[in-house]
Amino acid sequence: MLKQSLNLKLSQKLSPQQIQLMKLIQLPTQAFEQRLKEEMNENPALEAGKEEDEEYEKDEFENEEEYDDFDDNETIEADEINIDEYLSNDETPDYKLSANNYSADDEQRESPLAAGLSFHQDLLNQLHTFILTDDEREIAEFLVGSIDDMGYIRRSIPDIVDDMAFTQGIYTDEATVERILHVIHELEPSGVGARDLQECLLLQLKHKTPTESVALATDIIEHQFDAFSKKHYDRLQQKYGVSQERLKGAIGEIEKLNPKPGGVYAGSTKLIEHVVPDFTIRINEGELELSLNGRNAPTLHVSRDYQEMLQTYKESRDKSQQQKDAVQFIKQKLDSAKWFIDAIRQRQETLFVTMNAIMHYQEEYFLDGDETKLRPMILKDIADMVGLDISTISRVANSKYVETPYGTKLIKEFFSEAMKNDQGEDVSTIEIKKILQTVIEDEDKRKPLPDDQLADILKEKGYPIARRTIAKYREQLDIPVARMRKKI
Repeated sequence: MLKQSLNLKLSQKLSPQQIQLMKLIQLPTQAFEQRLKEEMNENPALEAGKEEDEEYEKDEFENEEEYDDFDDNETIEADEINIDEYLSNDETPDYKLSANNYSADDEQRESPLAAGLSFHQDLLNQLHTFILTDDEREIAEFLVGSIDDMGYIRRSIPDIVDDMAFTQGIYTDEATVERILHVIHELEPSGVGARDLQECLLLQLKHKTPTESVALATDIIEHQFDAFSKKHYDRLQQKYGVSQERLKGAIGEIEKLNPKPGGVYAGSTKLIEHVVPDFTIRINEGELELSLNGRNAPTLHVSRDYQEMLQTYKESRDKSQQQKDAVQFIKQKLDSAKWFIDAIRQRQETLFVTMNAIMHYQEEYFLDGDETKLRPMILKDIADMVGLDISTISRVANSKYVETPYGTKLIKEFFSEAMKNDQGEDVSTIEIKKILQTVIEDEDKRKPLPDDQLADILKEKGYPIARRTIAKYREQLDIPVARMRKKI
């Protein structure tokens, strides 16, 4: 049975323009520049830079009275486009945005990048120095292609044999592949082509100049790898009947090895991401100064050609459907250009006011760089200061960098929860982590401190923290457990 009812519901919906603005705010400088280029490619009505001919604007203003005689009845009925709104000099400033913080420091400098060989290409080039038959070379090249970016072959020999047969039509056996793999192991960097960490370390040790320490290190990795990986040094010393100094020398040789031989290859094509700071904080006569990267504030304007198209239509007596469709297209592009420029202005303002609030909230830290002076700060604190939504503050903090006198920092690193010290004062978790890190750095590495003892030490310093919290902070600092920090 149908029943009518009246419901009152309050909901909030974001317009497409608001969604796009949020996306722009979230973009860091380099991604924003790419987004700007894409928009200019998609919208020919949007151009970068200032208009060269200022007389154009002057003539446009002088002819404004002439445009007022245009009959509004001849505009497109579907949208009632008033061309005067797009030609009027009063609207021109809305299509432009000029950065007001350019300086000599904002000059964009591009560093040339060397076009080096890729990791795998260099390995293939090294293969050319070995005398191999055609069949052997095909197998060797397939093995090189199976090496991952860290320098390892993660697949078993039987799987490789099957894969070569099914995908490459190369029919061979496991013994042949194993023999060719020894050739791969002769390539540089040492350890490349290993199937696990143990084999990788052994390959590197065998390439070292033979000494007593290297010989002992080789035997340890080959026969006592489990004890070594768990740092059971007392057991190793009893096993080999050597002095602590000699065992220490062998362990030192192992610690010099590279567990990821392909990861630091200088010619790798894996590009290093260069961080471009979105803000710069400087100290001038004891006062903090904040500036927004000029690359975040381009100067844009509407294409003169598109304005001239509207003017031509206005003066033309041909009001055919084709002409009206053309004006409809122009209107859409002008609307899009106007909104995009306005969105950039809003992005500038949002970034600046947010970072300015963070700078003043953490003023004590920015003046001397002492991380223990970072105040507890959450997204809501800044949102309340600037009157923006928490999600907007999050978008700014998670992807933006600021250049400070103490290095370039990710903004979200300045946010932290508050904890109470023994005086009942709120302290930042960043401060506690810094103290924890200092305590661990100063410990006796022959007897590293377990988490419960670390908790006792921090409690003595005025920070009553549970052992499980110590473990959580230690993991966040990427510090291993006490047993793995042990040295001899």
